[in-house]
Amino acid sequence: MDTPLPPEDFLGVSRSLSGRRWSVAGADDRTALALCQRLGVPDLVGRILAGRGIGIEEAEGFLNPTLRDLLPDPSHLLDMDRAAERLAAAVMAGETVAVFGDYDVDGATSTALMVRFIEAVGGRARIYVPDRLLEGYGPNTAALLHLRDEGASVVVTVDCGVSAFAPLEAAARQGLDVVVVDHHKAETLLPEAVAVVNPNRLDDASPHGHMAAVGVVFLVTVAVNRVLREAGWFALGSGRTQPDPLQWLDLVALGTVCDMVPLKGVNRALVTQGLKVLARRGNVGLKVLGEVVGLQERPDAWHLGFLMGPRVNAGGRVGRADLGARLLSTADPTEAEALARALDGFNGERQEIEAAVLLEAMEQVEGRSGDQGALVFVVGDGWHPGVLGIVAGRLKERYNRPTCVVGVDGAVAKGSGRSVPGIDLGMAVLAARQAGLIEHGGGHAMAAGFTVETRRLADFRAFLTARLAAQVPPEGVVPPLCLDGALDAGAASTDLVEIMRGLGPFGSGNPEPRFAIANVRVVRADVVGMGHVRCVLVGASGRRLKAIAFRCADSDLGQALLTCGGRAMHVAGTLRLDTWQGRTDIQLIVEDAALC
Repeated sequence: MDTPLPPEDFLGVSRSLSGRRWSVAGADDRTALALCQRLGVPDLVGRILAGRGIGIEEAEGFLNPTLRDLLPDPSHLLDMDRAAERLAAAVMAGETVAVFGDYDVDGATSTALMVRFIEAVGGRARIYVPDRLLEGYGPNTAALLHLRDEGASVVVTVDCGVSAFAPLEAAARQGLDVVVVDHHKAETLLPEAVAVVNPNRLDDASPHGHMAAVGVVFLVTVAVNRVLREAGWFALGSGRTQPDPLQWLDLVALGTVCDMVPLKGVNRALVTQGLKVLARRGNVGLKVLGEVVGLQERPDAWHLGFLMGPRVNAGGRVGRADLGARLLSTADPTEAEALARALDGFNGERQEIEAAVLLEAMEQVEGRSGDQGALVFVVGDGWHPGVLGIVAGRLKERYNRPTCVVGVDGAVAKGSGRSVPGIDLGMAVLAARQAGLIEHGGGHAMAAGFTVETRRLADFRAFLTARLAAQVPPEGVVPPLCLDGALDAGAASTDLVEIMRGLGPFGSGNPEPRFAIANVRVVRADVVGMGHVRCVLVGASGRRLKAIAFRCADSDLGQALLTCGGRAMHVAGTLRLDTWQGRTDIQLIVEDAALC
């Protein structure tokens, strides 16, 4: 049997300035043509769809995903009916339901969605988000018993809880009912609770394990709404109106995009419809936040992931943990304005702290001699827990291998990890917890968090390194930069971007169309903001194109853009509309480049 030849390097780029090998999505010409004819879309769209493996039969659903076709019956999830019955009973009996959330965007949106729903159906709800520094991640016994003492008889944990064995056992002993709504990987044993709703339970055959927690919470609201309706809670004369959960899809879209779960199937429908809801500006908190970040155009997934999400997240990272959930759940414009401004300020503070920790971490990595090994593992005294995950992500991108960043506070260390495609870091951390090496830990394939005694850090690092060694080559895992094609600078236009929008929403599993702008020269470049390189490219036709490369001034890519002296190069990235003072222009977001 002949060994298949490796695909050719696209535009001859075998190693770019970022160390990547460029490839192009292979599109079957006949399929691309058939898609164009069936859907009535431009040739470029047909080729991109074909290159991403979208067949003729599924293309219509891909371009126009609907909840009618894709939203599952909530009752297919184990324990869903039990959870819905208990929460509906709490609403009808006037019990106080405490919503215990995580402090990231998925947690904040999940919390806000659950609180808004309970209040909309006439129930009583309150928010509790643990302090990252004082309490750490997830439910803790002291907080749960405090909620009970303040009058809560039911606690719903959202985006957390599936690994909180001891706290939930303590709550049950004290007569507090807990409903867990989570999506993180579960173990064989489940915590003691009234219900554990999680598509990633090992005994649950749900095909929707890729949903963010906020998506699972949305299914819970649909199920509770149904129980209340069947119980006559909204009957004529009751004075109560049944709410439409679709009004909160803007929250679902925000949490889904920011948690970086794959935008496929039901997730794709939730985000598509959620962006439409967001455009109507019905959520006061999101409306004000959009004004704070200067959102003028129609919102898309990029605005959620890069403008709004980081600010919602900032309270949990360096400010007050509940600010994001409060912003998203308030109906008071004055309160929303104050919260949005506070979160914007915390986001700036977070960026400064992140930059300082990143610099120390890079000096630590590059100060070591020899091969980096299978795992980048850096430790610092006093590193702020709120930025560890972001720094881990930056280091993972720089060194092309799984990364753990650990902050030490006396006898206890807390850390966050980010992984590369194909390496399940979350499972490795979970295995370390099961082996008794860490106190708490778990996560996803691409991200994990953990708490470990400082004295056991070396053992923990050795365990992870040994577990990952066979999966990570010496040069690190360097994924190819997959492009959708090449364009001349003159072909980049606002019309093209509008056409590309039809392929959205974009995110994990469906990246924005990425092109190589071939044979261009940099005619002007400077550093702006926090190490961003802003430049102007000119193609063979003489047409100019604005471009910006984020956080790369000190990298090979950034230095080449700043100093290439007019030498021809190929520049790869995504095209985006740039609206400023009422004028809309086109801009390339640079991801990579290669000298010709």
